[in-house]
Amino acid sequence: MRLHHVQVAIPRGGEDRARVFYLDGLGLSEVPKPEAMRARGGAWFVATDGDTVTAEIHLGVEDPFAPAAKAHPALEVTSVGELERIGARLEALGFTVNWAQRHTVEGTERFHCLDPFGNRVELLCPA
Repeated sequence: MRLHHVQVAIPRGGEDRARVFYLDGLGLSEVPKPEAMRARGGAWFVATDGDTVTAEIHLGVEDPFAPAAKAHPALEVTSVGELERIGARLEALGFTVNWAQRHTVEGTERFHCLDPFGNRVELLCPA
């Protein structure tokens, strides 16, 4: 068994704001939703290593919308340098990157940030 994807809720009409965070900030790629699901709104994003999908996040419209303040996806990158580059890119786009828990898990460095809707997202890497 393996995890296929994580779904994160967004408000109706939030797709363009989401793209700034998930595409431009995190560096994920958008993939088309199946035709039968497109009318629902939302967007799907993936991380890849060559031709292999390594992470998949589905954004689904929830009405009424409430952000996930504690529950969150955690995306692992390969190096501290990559972690810092993504953090800097998110900050340059106007997102707050919280490094307060950077060294709280032994052998790991990490940060937390909020997507444009207040959903918590964690990025981490081996120390």
